[in-house]
Amino acid sequence: MQLNYRRQGQGMPVMLVHGLFGSLDNLNGLNRALSEYFDVITVDLRNHGQSPRSDIMSYAAMAEDLLELSERLQLDQPAMVGHSMGGKAVMMAAGLAPDSVRGLVVADMAPVAYQEARHQEVFAGLQAVIDAGSQNRREAEAVLAEHVAIAGVRQFLLKSFVAGEANWRFNVAALKNAYHNIMGWPGLPAPFEGPVLFIKGSESDYLLPEHQPEVQAQFPHARARVIQNAGHWLHAEKPQAFNRLVQDFLLSVS
Repeated sequence: MQLNYRRQGQGMPVMLVHGLFGSLDNLNGLNRALSEYFDVITVDLRNHGQSPRSDIMSYAAMAEDLLELSERLQLDQPAMVGHSMGGKAVMMAAGLAPDSVRGLVVADMAPVAYQEARHQEVFAGLQAVIDAGSQNRREAEAVLAEHVAIAGVRQFLLKSFVAGEANWRFNVAALKNAYHNIMGWPGLPAPFEGPVLFIKGSESDYLLPEHQPEVQAQFPHARARVIQNAGHWLHAEKPQAFNRLVQDFLLSVS
């Protein structure tokens, strides 16, 4: 699958990978900060943004997409940075092709299966907007607000709103059908021995102390940093701190 991407800068190649319901625009702030030093490739994952749609939505498939893009662009052992679902995608890419990945930054995600369903209200709101045939963002937000209480989450979702029959730049049906895969984690075929930085938002419950044994088992050389007073969207809530941690790590492995 040929992913949609955007590329700027020069130097060591770095791939930036967004999370669920996102697009390559989500990491624009990090892209701007890094492109002064690195060759930055931001991507739309399958079923997101302008990348192709598919009924298959597994971490193996997402990882293969990233590795295929790296090969097509003839990247020399890129580092990969992934947030949330994108974090799992880059972890799997490193597990499947360890010699093709220089190092990883994983933003607020653990290599574990999450048992709790966290997005029922979001899926209900997205489908309600489709069913209502909302023609503009104001109409879409009014419908979305009936299901999604947090204004910041609504604004994040509305970045991918388009007026028309489909309404969203991500494939709602495919994501809902594959939600068990997205929340799950099959594990790596073998531990990734390269450098890895996990960055946690202090107020988030996605990366917790009880996940440390599984992190160490799959990524023996992993390090961790915590950004205080940040939640799951740490790159948007504390951009300066986040960008600095990522940049320093990438410079250390370049």
